[in-house]
Parts: sequence; structure tokens; C-alpha cells
Amino acid sequence: MRSYLFVLAFVLLSLNGFVLGQAPSPAVLVPEVLSSDDLDSILGSILSSEDSLPPQVTPPTVLPVMSPELALQTYQSRAAQQATSLTSYTSTSVIHAELPESKQQGEYEVKRQYSAPKSLLFTALHFTGDTFVKANVITRLMQSEVEHVQKDDSSLMAFTAANYKFSYKGMHGVEGRTLHEFQVKPRRKRVGLLKGNLYLDAYTGSLVHLEGVPAKSPSVFLSKIHLSQDFADFGSFTLPVHLHSEAKASIVGRTIVDVYQRDYQVVPGATQTAHVAGSE
Repeated sequence: MRSYLFVLAFVLLSLNGFVLGQAPSPAVLVPEVLSSDDLDSILGSILSSEDSLPPQVTPPTVLPVMSPELALQTYQSRAAQQATSLTSYTSTSVIHAELPESKQQGEYEVKRQYSAPKSLLFTALHFTGDTFVKANVITRLMQSEVEHVQKDDSSLMAFTAANYKFSYKGMHGVEGRTLHEFQVKPRRKRVGLLKGNLYLDAYTGSLVHLEGVPAKSPSVFLSKIHLSQDFADFGSFTLPVHLHSEAKASIVGRTIVDVYQRDYQVVPGATQTAHVAGSE
């Protein structure tokens, strides 16, 4: 080992002379003039310089693109697991509603607390805007959501083969993400089902975006309803972060609603009675 290191040191010293554009001096070329201490010093410098090199950075693992069938199967499997394992969560919701024809609008910030399987509680935080919009649009929207949680069976609305027919429409790049697009058609005309398009992350199978029209209007007073919703992953759960809806109401005309959700905290919770708090 020492003889190999000696040759390495000798070559490096020789190259150093040529790099400077000078012939190496005899003192450098003749190994007899180098003492053992000199060699140890040179080799120590070499080894210490190697130790100072930056560590090798392991490149991040690149996931393969899933086939459309695998992405859809992965999404459905995760959704079914979430339906049974998500015990509760809290979030902050900002609900903005606008009536373009009367130029009225309002924005309600509330705390949302969900506990499985049928408990939803809204607590008022802050409101600005027209009180008519608050009472007749936003509060009614929250009450409708509470009733939906209390009465409906989530399995009847899930994006499964029992409820929908799926048709693959292609792969798209959207805001730096690669998405699989599926057209979804309800197998029956029922409130809570959606006719439209489903977008899944091509690498993870997570639900990213959903848009379409209801298979059946939830009210005879509403028509021309269009919905779009964005989702994000929070740990092993996929939860909504933005809902945009437009509809025509028989009394107030065109209605635009945006619901933004943030500050998710997935926590265990006791069963509660679903109701709207602080909406008066």
C-alpha cells in the first residue's frame, strides 16, 4: 500500500511541475531526497482534500408513469381506504358567494370540523358583505352540506364501477403535473352523482381535479349547475382545497360560489351532532 501511494504522490508532484510550465526540479524527481515524514505530509494533504469533497448526492427516486388502468385502480383503492380510516379532521373554510345580477356578494370564514361517519360542525369566524347573501346563499349551502353528511351513504356517490362508467380521454400536462383524464358517466340519474371529467396524477393515482354537471339537480329551484373542484394530498388522505360552482336560481338569478379550504388537521374526534353553529 505504501509503495502505491508513493507512486501516486510522485505522479502528482511531476504533473504539478508541468502544469506550471516548468520542468520538474531534480529535488522533486529524485525520490531519495524525500523523507518518510515528507511523504506522510504529502499523502495526508491528498487524503484530507479527498475528505473535503462534497458527499455524493443520491438523486431523488423518479416514479414511473402509471397506466390509466393502474392510476384509476390506485385512486379507487385509496378512496375506499380513506372512507374507513379518516376518523375526523378540522379545516378553515372561506366561502365566497356572488350574485352578479344584483351585484351582491359576501364572504364567510368558518371552522369546519368533521367526525366520521355522519358529523359535521361549522363554527363562524368572520363575515363581510351583504347579509342577504349570508342568509340565503352561504348559510343554506352549509346547511345543505350538513344534511348531505347526515343522510347520504358516501358509497352511493363514490367514483366506483358500481356508480359510474369510465372512459379514458388521454394524458395531459397541467401546471407541471402529468394527469390522466377520464370521462365519467353516472349509471343512474341520482342526486350526488356527477357527469363530467376526472383527473388523476399519472405518478401516484391521486385525485387532482374534478369537473362537470350534476346527474340530477338537488333542487327544483336550481338549473344550469356546473361544478369544478381541486384536491391535494395531506399525508395519506386526499381532501378538497377549492370548489367553484355556478348555477341559476329561480329567485336570485345567477349564483357563483367559491369555497377554499386550508389548515387541514387530521385528528381523532368524538361523534358529534351535525349542525351549523354561529350562522345567525
